[in-house]
Amino acid sequence: MSIVLDHQLREQIPPDILDFPVAFYSDELADLPDRAGPVHWHPYFEIATAQSGVLDYQVGQTHIRLEPGDSIFVNQNMLHGIRQLSGAAPDPLPILVFSGTVVAPEHSAVYRKYIQPVLGCSTLPFVVFRHDSDLWQAVRQQIHRACDAMRERPACYELTVQRSLCSVLEAIFRHLDSLPPLPSSRVQLTAQIRLQKMLSYLYEHYAQPVTLADIAAAAHISRSEAGRCFQAYLGCSPVEALIQYRLQRAWRMLQETDMTQQEISLACGFHSVQYFRRQFRKRYGCAPGEKRKLGK
Repeated sequence: MSIVLDHQLREQIPPDILDFPVAFYSDELADLPDRAGPVHWHPYFEIATAQSGVLDYQVGQTHIRLEPGDSIFVNQNMLHGIRQLSGAAPDPLPILVFSGTVVAPEHSAVYRKYIQPVLGCSTLPFVVFRHDSDLWQAVRQQIHRACDAMRERPACYELTVQRSLCSVLEAIFRHLDSLPPLPSSRVQLTAQIRLQKMLSYLYEHYAQPVTLADIAAAAHISRSEAGRCFQAYLGCSPVEALIQYRLQRAWRMLQETDMTQQEISLACGFHSVQYFRRQFRKRYGCAPGEKRKLGK
């Protein structure tokens, strides 16, 4: 199953998650340019595991290095993204995206007592479960069990997944007071909200002419402040982020459609096919036509 993002970089979680609030993804990095996914967010918990490569998992402004066997839990609504740093092949990267309602309904006492404190903890943007940590050995086993059940879907797999994720959340809750706090200042929280607004605008209007002033206006801030937000979280300017996303969209179109380069260029907001080709080669080291041949 592929991760699909809406224009606001929120994952379009499959509709059946309403029946069973867990989604499973794998092998995403193989289809992503440079084995890197865009920064996005969603109102669910996320657990991802590095299997064969070394990964850079960004949560907010923090970059976490995941070695093979390491897993990470990301709290809801946190900006996050992934990039593979090393490894001969794309890491399978099994990912579980799930709601706390997999444990109990939101209106229940169990949810209020055990889930709400986790998702409402402002000093807990993420938890890393290291492969060489005895403390998290049981948690990692439960994560693997849940991923295997979601992948293979044997009889009663939902109950297996529910038990496993319940165990993971219980472990986090039990260690909530002893986990190292990662507080975000008011300035950081404000910057993240502003960035989310600007990213939402940028990804909704990428096919149209977009200026730095347009992006900044989406968050009601100055162009210089917009630049600081993008540099702090993405390490690039707003205009560079726009070009990167346009190129990512073009990469997908080259793989998934029979549109001409001229059509793709226009659909992705480039003012000329020649400029599109130059930017594509600069970013990916090959021409769009070469990528299409390799992709097919």
